[in-house]
Amino acid sequence: MEKILSLVRRCVEDYDMIQAGDRVAVGVSGGKDSLVTLTALAKLSRFYPKPFTVEAFTLDMGAVDGGEGIDFGPVSGYCETLGVPFTLLPSEISHIIFDLRKEKNPCSMCAKMRRGALHNAIAQRGIRKIALGHHFDDAVETFFLSLFYEGRLSCFQPVTELSRTGITQIRPLLYCGEGMVRGAARRNNLPVVFNPCPADGYTKRQEVKELVAELEHRYPGLKERVFGSMQRLPLPEWGPLEHRRRPLAEEEPAESGRPERPKA
Repeated sequence: MEKILSLVRRCVEDYDMIQAGDRVAVGVSGGKDSLVTLTALAKLSRFYPKPFTVEAFTLDMGAVDGGEGIDFGPVSGYCETLGVPFTLLPSEISHIIFDLRKEKNPCSMCAKMRRGALHNAIAQRGIRKIALGHHFDDAVETFFLSLFYEGRLSCFQPVTELSRTGITQIRPLLYCGEGMVRGAARRNNLPVVFNPCPADGYTKRQEVKELVAELEHRYPGLKERVFGSMQRLPLPEWGPLEHRRRPLAEEEPAESGRPERPKA
């Protein structure tokens, strides 16, 4: 976790994600990405020169077709050990999307409903900043998704200010590869919960993930070059700043070595 904590701090500093006095909500789905984000920010808040606090929010999507819901008790207990306030937000989003609307391509609507519910909940508590668990691989895959299916060079931003709601989204895990995140979750015994979504594993994102993995095997270093190009182009809000450095995103178990410095 020390390596991830170092990379999270670097990303936070490179993109000026956190200011003194911030209350940072973390959307904790129970997956490895959100739990590692929560852990890293909770640890960072203990010594970061700009004092800030962290709070966890978990949106319970509800059961599908009368099935059992997720037990978030272990997540709540873990937040207690971190000293992080935990809020569970009940909803019927799964029931609406899968049972009532029977959506064949549910991901976009699901993401919009989840985002709206989380933003409303944190805004009611006076919180204006939320940390999301998107990592290095997510960014590269999103770039290819936009290119293949929308015909444009685009990706989510490291820091996104939503003018309509006054909420700022930050993505402090962007310098960490998925393999690194998976390894950290395993070694630290994080209470990862199973994703019961009926669409899990059958999405366009999953197709692109598999394609990028194949291309990375054929052209080693492809993902880092794509990530670097997003900083250099630049895509909106991705760069360029000379002090921004490349991520250390190698897959498990290759977690040794120092991050590469930019060439002069």
